[in-house]
Amino acid sequence: MSDRAVARLRELGAQEVPHPGGTLLLHLERVRDLLASWGARPALQRAGLCHAFYGTDGFATALLPLARRGHLAEVIGDEAESIVYLYAACDRAATYPTLHHTGAAFRDRFTGRVHRPAERARRDLAEVSAANELDLARIDPVFREAWGGELRSLFGRWRGLLSEPARRECRAVLGDGWESAAGSAPCRGNGGRG
Repeated sequence: MSDRAVARLRELGAQEVPHPGGTLLLHLERVRDLLASWGARPALQRAGLCHAFYGTDGFATALLPLARRGHLAEVIGDEAESIVYLYAACDRAATYPTLHHTGAAFRDRFTGRVHRPAERARRDLAEVSAANELDLARIDPVFREAWGGELRSLFGRWRGLLSEPARRECRAVLGDGWESAAGSAPCRGNGGRG
């Protein structure tokens, strides 16, 4: 399925969309590979590969309109597509600050609907978000300098949602002490990328 997804990304021009570290396609492949290195299940890896299909709260470029969700589901499977939608629909300012709380509210930026995702969905969202942001922080020193403090705070709050390999990657990219940096400042994520 991953090969089919990469082929679809190429058909839609992801290899021509500029992105830190090269192109959007290269970033998406790095996110998938990072999730794989963390031992993520195949559906979560495919979601990481396709996380920007509908655009995101931090990256407006959409490769497919929401009306074509079924087309993406045919390529990557229903479970992976639902994670892609969750990631794309996340209103970061409203959702990120409390995602780590049981029963946290999730605001869908497309519909305005507020709901309470199950723990697995919150973990999936945190894991894809961490892989996305950590790839950007690793590949782009300017990004890391600008957003590293907010990411340390965000991932410090989310440490209970993140897998152990994701927590190790946070330490490697953001430095020691990131787990104690869980301040109360809201984090919108990456300042307009991914």
